[in-house]
Amino acid sequence: QVQLVESGGGLVQPGGSLRLSCAASGSIFSINNMGWYRQAPGKQRELVARITSGGSTDYADSVKGRFTISRDNAKNTVYLQMNSLKPEDTAVYYCRSTVVTETSIRAYWGQGTQVTVSS
Repeated sequence: QVQLVESGGGLVQPGGSLRLSCAASGSIFSINNMGWYRQAPGKQRELVARITSGGSTDYADSVKGRFTISRDNAKNTVYLQMNSLKPEDTAVYYCRSTVVTETSIRAYWGQGTQVTVSS
């Protein structure tokens, strides 16, 4: 069984920073793409950033230049450094990873972590 556990959310003032982490555990052979999504109240879940196993990255236009995604393959962990946070970044943030095990290749989701940007 594979689990993704997120941490690092919280309350921050506009202009502040937060760093999210998402660690995968279980019978993992390897991890392909890893990414972060977010869902604000009343809105659909949207892609924030993703990173391939080779380190290529992709960002939503709304976060380019402010957020940075990275990964530590030895720790099966993906990070999201969020700088210059805005109130519109308030959402539940979810990590998603495509995990390869002995028997399957499938995407797993974390449980979500709340990020609130407010003064």
